[in-house]
Amino acid sequence: MTEATVQGTDAALERRAVNAIRALTIDATQAAGDGHPGMPLGAAPLGYVLYRHAMVHNPHDPSWPDRDRYVQSAGHGSMLQYSLLHLTGYDLPMAELERYRQWGSKTPGHPEVGHTVGVETTTGPLGQGISTAVGMALAEAHLAARFNRPGHEVIDHHTYVIASDGDLMEGVSSEASSFAGHLGLGKLIVLYDDNDISIDGSTDITFTEDVSARYRAYGWHVQSVEDANDLEALRAAVDAARSERGRPSLIRVRSIIGYGAPHKQGTPKVHGSILGDEEAAAAKRNLGIDWPAFTVPDDVLAHYREAVERGAHAQQAWEERMAAYRQAHPELAAELQRTLAGDLPEGFDAELPSFEPGGQLATRKASQQALNALASRVPELLGGSADLAGSNLTDIDGAAAIATGDFGGRIVHFGIREHAMAAIANGLALHGGVRPFVATFLVFSDYLRPALRLSALMGQDVLYVFTHDSIALGGDGPTHQPVAHLMALRAIPNVTVIRPADANETAQAWSVALRHRGGPVAFALTRQNVPTLPVPEGSVARGGYVLSEPDGDGPPDVLLLATGSEVSLCLEAQRTLADEGVRARVVSLPSWELFEMQDEAYRHRVVPPEVRARVTVEAGARLGWERFAGDDGEILAVEGFGRSAPGAQVMEAYGFTADHVVRAARASLARARRD
Repeated sequence: MTEATVQGTDAALERRAVNAIRALTIDATQAAGDGHPGMPLGAAPLGYVLYRHAMVHNPHDPSWPDRDRYVQSAGHGSMLQYSLLHLTGYDLPMAELERYRQWGSKTPGHPEVGHTVGVETTTGPLGQGISTAVGMALAEAHLAARFNRPGHEVIDHHTYVIASDGDLMEGVSSEASSFAGHLGLGKLIVLYDDNDISIDGSTDITFTEDVSARYRAYGWHVQSVEDANDLEALRAAVDAARSERGRPSLIRVRSIIGYGAPHKQGTPKVHGSILGDEEAAAAKRNLGIDWPAFTVPDDVLAHYREAVERGAHAQQAWEERMAAYRQAHPELAAELQRTLAGDLPEGFDAELPSFEPGGQLATRKASQQALNALASRVPELLGGSADLAGSNLTDIDGAAAIATGDFGGRIVHFGIREHAMAAIANGLALHGGVRPFVATFLVFSDYLRPALRLSALMGQDVLYVFTHDSIALGGDGPTHQPVAHLMALRAIPNVTVIRPADANETAQAWSVALRHRGGPVAFALTRQNVPTLPVPEGSVARGGYVLSEPDGDGPPDVLLLATGSEVSLCLEAQRTLADEGVRARVVSLPSWELFEMQDEAYRHRVVPPEVRARVTVEAGARLGWERFAGDDGEILAVEGFGRSAPGAQVMEAYGFTADHVVRAARASLARARRD
């Protein structure tokens, strides 16, 4: 490849502007003694063309709703994004670049949304960025269909991505790209940094497919630029992609990893290791970088900082369009403002159903009723299932599905793409203006776990509806019967898991979930019917509560603690124990996370430390229940995998009956009394 082949009098300035990104990358990684210089050195022209030429953004107002979004899917090359944010005038001072990858800096090793200004999503796990960007593009298309009116296009922006070979190897990107091509998300533009290098060597040791042909098969608009340093070709390709509104665009750009480093460019050595002093100095000489470390020439900085004025003008023009929109469509404008702010409508849960105790209803069916009651009052509620809507019961009555070229619906048919579904939901949430929910069987939470983890890490309000929540689902057998999954979800920081005991807890759980902010909520719901219980109002919000006290005065003899469908077993056991003169308290613990948020006095009122005889009951893994069982308690849990048989038979075989709870209570009482 040749050095920048731009035309005209500004060619030298543009070349130096691109090299300013490379210089800052070299300086920051050398100072840190760590990092990934290769990708930014090779892809610097791509970032330059996006931030300086293509993107509509305002560095002084990074949250402007109609800005273009940029996703650096190749998050390891974070210095590309940090350099561009600093250069174009975002609040990321040079001092932060000097502290790259250091404790407390705004420049962590991989971009983190909410931590660094101008970063739209957390990236680093390859494939997640491009997949999340699909959700951002879908949100833009949906909001445009919902709110734009003739002569009043107040939602009109693009989502740009720089993705690596590694991103496109990851399966999740294939799922998401197929989905994007099917829907024709024309405002999604991906620049594929094709440098033929991965950590273990040349990509041809494992990755020899024709990526362009694959994306054409997905229904994408595909172009190629054979030299990353050809800025004119890059600009022309991006402009062509912007004019293509019916298909997402992939621009394959041939680059050289570590461009400019004489002994390391084009090799795996430059991917995740610093250049070293001699190679860094040689690279700067090759590139004509003759200014001191962590500085930017005045003319280069002025060139980049033009983005501030352009962005301010673009935002002002949008605000003028919004003012005209408010005048022409005041109710729509107020609704758009509310949804973009993330505020719930007043009385959003006023029509939530309540259920008479004594009946029988699966919690997935109660969830269906609650979802529909909320959807009638929360129009931004948007989502769907991974080809399991008829089992997850997540359709919204009367709502249309989003379809190719028609994005105004509220139901999303994600197809059998659990991983992409969750990543797309992250993009929907990050974009704003919608409240996404997704659904599948609990056992398939394994398939989407990396994206759910990012939901939690990013503090995004995604709702996960997991049905068929235990071995009680029956005949589908151990492949579909979750065992470790509840504990696996609880193990992820900032995930709120709610496993409701009945229909009333389920309705409350939906209200709690929509009010919740700062992280995902995961429901675990039954396939089978369970008894409807007398649940006090507000109980689920506290995570755990006393559902039933024994007769008489004084503290209980034993505590029976359970979640979900097993709570009703404890109520049956309570009656049997009462006949034996044993006073048992039944505690429902629908959400450990919410319960642990309560003050100690409340938690001790519900689970008194002095009552040492305890039984915990959950049709899942035992790990973690020790905190509630204590030294003298009994834990009823699933050891091993499930079996294929009718659900009631499986539950009985694994010890989930009232009789087993009674026997466990006796054993715990005997142990506690001996102590």
